[in-house]
Amino acid sequence: MATMAFNLTVGFDLDMTLIDSRPGIRACYLALAERTGTFIDADLAVTRLGPPLAEELIQWFPAEQVPAMADLYREMYPSIAIAATPAMDGAREAIDAVRAAGGRTMVVTAKYEPNAKLHLSHLGIEPDVVVGDLWAEQKAAALREHGAGVYVGDHVGDVRGARAAGAFSVAVATGPCPADELTAAGADVVLAGLSAFPAWLSGYREAPGAASRA
Repeated sequence: MATMAFNLTVGFDLDMTLIDSRPGIRACYLALAERTGTFIDADLAVTRLGPPLAEELIQWFPAEQVPAMADLYREMYPSIAIAATPAMDGAREAIDAVRAAGGRTMVVTAKYEPNAKLHLSHLGIEPDVVVGDLWAEQKAAALREHGAGVYVGDHVGDVRGARAAGAFSVAVATGPCPADELTAAGADVVLAGLSAFPAWLSGYREAPGAASRA
């Protein structure tokens, strides 16, 4: 069967999709707790990655302190979290698969954009576009702006963002949301991880929108 010709732009989430940010974020929360004298259960915090930083900080600090704590966390983050954070299995191969298909890649993440770029640079992952500071349905604006027809993420918020953009939602069960929760949220396909993405993409290119769940 001949592969259909179509413009391909694929968006990816960052935390727990392209990178395993748990070690770095855990270390940064522990450093923030030590710096401020405020208890933070870092082990708990890294089980619910995805939403914006402020949504986690409000669990540990009074609301009026959250903006300052977010600024402090982001200031500390590069020296603590970047080197400690590995790529997820299959991350580079997923980006390469899109490029091999003649497509463009973008990262759309709730993470502070400068820190997102530091992660990608450190790991040698080079998407065409990086957009930070967007969560859930907010991601749709960036996906539409750059014409992304597919968005890949690990959280139900990523599924909502893809659907709001009219993009095909590819979910990977590598983050805090199990496969059945991602399916219930409306993901078009749920993969065990990014290692399965190149084969899925090959099928999607042959029949866009008709690739089966895996």
